[in-house]
Amino acid sequence: MFWKNHSPYTQSRNQYMSAIFYHGTKQKMMAEESRDKLQKEVSRPIVTKILPAGIFYNAENYHQKYMLRQHNEVLEKLNFSDEDILTSHVTARLNGYLGGYGSIKQFDQECNTFGLSEGQLSFMRTQIQKRQKN
Repeated sequence: MFWKNHSPYTQSRNQYMSAIFYHGTKQKMMAEESRDKLQKEVSRPIVTKILPAGIFYNAENYHQKYMLRQHNEVLEKLNFSDEDILTSHVTARLNGYLGGYGSIKQFDQECNTFGLSEGQLSFMRTQIQKRQKN
């Protein structure tokens, strides 16, 4: 899934680098094996780094759930706090939908798990449809 959801070919600054962080020898080996398998299938060199996991620091709030934060009307309508935005599974899913990942059909299949009111769900459907038209 990792290799299918980003470009492992672009060398970027540390803030935006492509990387897999591992927590042990087994994870490191799995990451290297998956990278090596993909490299045999593509001609461009893979520059994704495989590094030991260290201390993790959250980015500033304005970076969290970037697509969701671009829709102030969604945040206001849903009344999420900064902590909710950072830690909530719901905000992660909504961020993805607002980013253009997922269809109305997929949203409708899982929206019952979000704990949103009918008005909030309707609002999100409208936003998703707008994104799909663009």
